[in-house]
Amino acid sequence: MKVLKDLLYKVRLESVIGTTSVPVQSLTFDSRQAQADSLFFAVSGTKTDGHNFIDQVIANGCRAIVCERAPENIQPNVCYAVVGSTTEAMAQVAANFYDNPSQQLKLVGVTGTNGKTTVATLLHQLFQRAGYKTGLLSTVKIVVDSQEFPATHTTPDSISINNYLRQMVDAGVDYCFMEVSSHGIHQNRTKGLRFAGAIFTNLSHDHLDYHKTFSEYRDVKKKFFDELDRDAFALVNIDDKNGNIMFQNTVAAQRTYALKTFADFRAQILENQIGGLLLKVNSKEVWVKLIGSFNAYNILAIYGTAVLLGMPDDDALRYLSELESVSGRFQYFITEQKITVIVDYAHTPDALENVLNTINGIRTGNENLITVVGCGGDRDATKRPVMGNIATKLSNQTIFTSDNPRTENPDLILAEIEAGVEPQNFKKYVTISDRKSAIKTAVAQSNPGDIILIAGKGHETYQEINGVKYDFDDLEIAKTLTNQLNK
Repeated sequence: MKVLKDLLYKVRLESVIGTTSVPVQSLTFDSRQAQADSLFFAVSGTKTDGHNFIDQVIANGCRAIVCERAPENIQPNVCYAVVGSTTEAMAQVAANFYDNPSQQLKLVGVTGTNGKTTVATLLHQLFQRAGYKTGLLSTVKIVVDSQEFPATHTTPDSISINNYLRQMVDAGVDYCFMEVSSHGIHQNRTKGLRFAGAIFTNLSHDHLDYHKTFSEYRDVKKKFFDELDRDAFALVNIDDKNGNIMFQNTVAAQRTYALKTFADFRAQILENQIGGLLLKVNSKEVWVKLIGSFNAYNILAIYGTAVLLGMPDDDALRYLSELESVSGRFQYFITEQKITVIVDYAHTPDALENVLNTINGIRTGNENLITVVGCGGDRDATKRPVMGNIATKLSNQTIFTSDNPRTENPDLILAEIEAGVEPQNFKKYVTISDRKSAIKTAVAQSNPGDIILIAGKGHETYQEINGVKYDFDDLEIAKTLTNQLNK
C-alpha cells in the first residue's frame, strides 16, 4: 500500500488540506472507477470537469483528491492536494506510484506529424530481431515483451503509460519505443518520464482544431525536446524547416538525419520500386522492404536511433533489411488482374501528397491511379479542401467518401473536401458517401495494371458514426471486393 505523502514527491503543491498520511491503493481520473483508497485526480477536460465529481468519489471511498481548486464543502478524513495543473501532477504521481519505471529501461519517444507509428513500430521490430526484450506504445497497439494490448490513443494517459512501463520492467524489457503525440505533450501525459532519446520526424498541417495555430502546434512538439535530460539524445530530421527549432532549448545531445542536406545520418535513394528501396546510408548500401522518400526518412530515423543506442552499424543495417511494413502503412496486394491495391493511413495533406508522389514516382504512366479518400469528422476541418485539391491533382480519378464522420454530417464534410478541387480537375472526381460503395466503385472501374489507393484509415478496423464503431477494415473489404471481381 502506498502513502499519499510519498506519491506527492516532486509535485508542485499550492496547498494541502488534511493529512497526507492517507493510504493509496489505486489511481484514477475517471469517477466511475473510483473506489475505497483510490487517489482521484480532478481533471478539467474539454467535455467534463472532474471537480464536479469530487463528492461522488468521496462517497465511493476516496480519501485523497488532487485538484486545481478545493471544493466548498471540505470533508473530514479526506486530503485535498491543490495544484496548478492536475494533469502535470497526475503524471508525476503516476511515475512515483509505479516506482519510476521509465528510469529502469531505455525509453525512446517519437514525435512529428507523420511517421511516428512506422518509426516506433519498426524500432520495436528491429530491437526484437537483435535479441532484446522490447516494449511498444503506439497508435496501432501496445506491446509488453510478447504480450499485446489494444491501443485507444496515440499517447495513452499518464497512469496507463506508467502502468505499462512497470509491466515492461517487470518482464525484463530493455527498450521501449513510444509514439508521442502533440495532444499527449500538451496534456502532460509524458511528464515525469525519463527519455533516453527523442526523434522528430516532420511537421505539417494537422490538429489545428485542437492547437488553433501552426506555431502553437510546433511549439508543443518543441516542448518535448526542451524537457529532455542532458544524457538523452535528440535526433531530428534536419530537412524539415522546423527541425532546428526542436534544438533551440534542448540540453540533449543533438543529432540529425537527412536526404537532402549534410547530417549525421544521411541517405541517398538509389532505387525506388513497388517492392522496396535501395538506399545508400552514409557509405553503405541496404535494401529495405518499404518504398518512397518518406519511408527513406523513417529508415534513417530508425538507423540513427539504433546506432545512438549502441548498436553496431552493420548490425543495424542488416536488421533494417529484414523489417516488414507496419499495418495500414503502404500495405498493398496485387490482384489476379494485376491491379495494385494500396491501403495507407495518410490522413493529413502532407502524408497524402507523399504517398501519391511516391506512387507516381514508380508507375509507368500507362496505368490509372484511382484514389479513395475522405476526412474525419470532429477534427481539423481546414485540411479538408487542401486534401481534396491534392487528391484530384495527383490522381487520374478520385472518389471522395466518408472516413470516420463521428458526430458530423458526412455530406457536409464531403462538401468541404470538394471545395478545394480546382476547376481543371472537376471531371476527375466523384463523391460516394458510403465507404464500401466507394471502394467497390474504384475496383469496378479499374483495369489491369491500374493502382488503387485507399487512404485515411489504414490500420483501423472500424468506422465511427455518431459514437458507434462499426466493423470496417479497408484492406479486408478491398480484398473481398477484388476477389468477387475475379469470379
